Amino acid sequence: CGVSEWDTEYVNIEQEVLFELILAANYLDIKSLLDLACAKVASMIKGKTPEEIRSKFNISNDFTPEEEAQVRQENRWCEDF
Repeated sequence: CGVSEWDTEYVNIEQEVLFELILAANYLDIKSLLDLACAKVASMIKGKTPEEIRSKFNISNDFTPEEEAQVRQENRWCEDF
């Protein structure tokens, strides 16, 4: 998909370091590095359920079951992709 093997290996790092790299690339305005690191995160998310994403990134679910059901209903169209 246009990413070199070297680039792929460069962002094959611990999750915490990856997020620090994203912050640094953004702060230093290094667009190509920011794009690369964000693409890595996107690849980590792709094809995962919300529960898997929360688990992978240690995100707590602050929705009540009712709120979550409402959000899922409102965004049901997304499931088609």
